Amino acid sequence: MNDSEEHATGPALRASDAERHQVEAQLQHHYAVGRLTLPELEERVVAAYEARTREQLRALLADLPGEAQQPAPPSPVIDSRLLIVLLCVSPPAALVYWLIRQRAARRLTTRASAR
Repeated sequence: MNDSEEHATGPALRASDAERHQVEAQLQHHYAVGRLTLPELEERVVAAYEARTREQLRALLADLPGEAQQPAPPSPVIDSRLLIVLLCVSPPAALVYWLIRQRAARRLTTRASAR
């Protein structure tokens, strides 16, 4: 085998622990939806953790349908009506609080100076 043929097929890439965990999670999912029996799941999980290459991991999932990527959950969105209400109510509420504090402070200074 010459260099170009070896480069075309490439050396078998080693699998990482993260990839093994990912394959286990996929196998668990396929078990949960009924595509694998418990003995099949156990056998494949053991094989996943014994796998040395990515190709060995791919072989464990080869006869299972690929799952379409689930859409990302929608990001939390603040209702625009709530935002408008908060923007309208907060400044007047802050002003009322400030006025009450000012009046209370004046009363305290007036009482203290009257004594």
